Amino acid sequence: MSGAEENEYREHRLANMARLIELGYEPFGNAFARSGRLADVRAKYNEDEHVSIAGRLMTVRDMGKSIFADVRDGSDRLQIYIQKKKLGDAAFAAFKLLDMGDHIGVEGTLFTTKTGEKTVFAEKWVLLAKALLPLPEKWHGLRDVEARYRQRYLDLIANPEVRDLFDKRIKVVSEIRSYLTERGFQEVETPMMQPQAGGAAAQPFVTRYSALNTDMYLRIAPELYLKRLLVGGFDKVFEMNRNFRNEGLSRTHNPEFTMLEIYEAYSNVTGMQKLIQSLIVHVAETVFGGLHVGNGDASLDLTPPWREVTYRELIVERMGADWYELSRDDAAARAESENLSIDRQWDMLMITHEIYEKLIERTLMQPTFVTRLPAELVPLARICKDDPSSVDVFELVIAGQEVAPAYTEMNDPIEQRRRFEAQAAHGGGSLDEDFLTALEHGMPPAGGMGVGIDRLVMILSGADAIRDVILFPQLRPRSSSGAN
Repeated sequence: MSGAEENEYREHRLANMARLIELGYEPFGNAFARSGRLADVRAKYNEDEHVSIAGRLMTVRDMGKSIFADVRDGSDRLQIYIQKKKLGDAAFAAFKLLDMGDHIGVEGTLFTTKTGEKTVFAEKWVLLAKALLPLPEKWHGLRDVEARYRQRYLDLIANPEVRDLFDKRIKVVSEIRSYLTERGFQEVETPMMQPQAGGAAAQPFVTRYSALNTDMYLRIAPELYLKRLLVGGFDKVFEMNRNFRNEGLSRTHNPEFTMLEIYEAYSNVTGMQKLIQSLIVHVAETVFGGLHVGNGDASLDLTPPWREVTYRELIVERMGADWYELSRDDAAARAESENLSIDRQWDMLMITHEIYEKLIERTLMQPTFVTRLPAELVPLARICKDDPSSVDVFELVIAGQEVAPAYTEMNDPIEQRRRFEAQAAHGGGSLDEDFLTALEHGMPPAGGMGVGIDRLVMILSGADAIRDVILFPQLRPRSSSGAN
């Protein structure tokens, strides 16, 4: 809709509002006592029962001396029947001044039409909020994807399937919390502004804490604080909240995202593996109706047990049995023959991981536990007893995306310091001395895991992009001219 058209519609609606005010209708009314949400009224439907409902006016079918209309709230839709004889001339005439999108309250009696439609026979109506701008038409008014993200409120109104997706996301979060709580995990909260950005390798957002006259960082992960709680005696904890990483936007990345982190004392990576498999199975069955999700070529079978394969096996399978015997230069040449761009500064580890991320991970469609990653990639995990070059971890990959990394956690403060120092020497940040001090007081052996909630919902729902499952995704600001 052009700006001129929008202004014309707005002027028309302002004129209708002025006429309604003259007739005694307050355009932005007061609270209205409802018998329940529309879904509740439908579920408890009793013929001839008197009810009070409220919602947004969505359609009107004017039959002359009577009107059928639909109202919708956040739960459902319900038809109302307006009859001039029943309502009175003045109230009937005023109803005709309403526009699509106005919020109204209706009191009346439930009945079923000849076509079987549950309906409220209106005895009284009130104006609750006037909509000064028109709603988009479902098929014509909100086709632009970026407009849907920028004006999510209109997307939710125009597209019921979008509302259904976010209802499912809300239920996923609720089910996860219930599942963990029922198994003895306690939900905790840790700082989202931190003096050091730790717990992961990522570029942080920096802010300034004026009262302390110091720079602070929006957290990239809550891991180091949750481990402090293990030291303090919390043996089964989880946190589900926002992390922030000052990195790129893509189909699978948003700089502000929801992460679930779980830690269990006296457990290990095997315990985490059993937990995440059972948790995702529970969510899929409870929220999405079964273990077969997605469509067509992207269909997924979540039936356990899930595949387990080592990182090294995947590399050899893709790049050849002699891969780990190659020189750095020969490995770079072979990688480049696979159309990868290899930086001259990269060593064998970095070349190998580029192959995993660009050529292998995206091919792992069905649920796969990738285990025993190189130790240098995961400085917070415990070394494998039979191979000091690997750590006791898994990355759960579904639909070509990492959904949940998990570790047997490092609880040796001496070895942890050594690894932090090695990481810092390669530009990986400074040492968190407070965390190392906590470890020296004794952290029990533990399993830990992170779960990307946005990605999980995206995969289970079959959504095309992570922005589709985030109510208000990050977007480039509009220019002053109004261009996107």
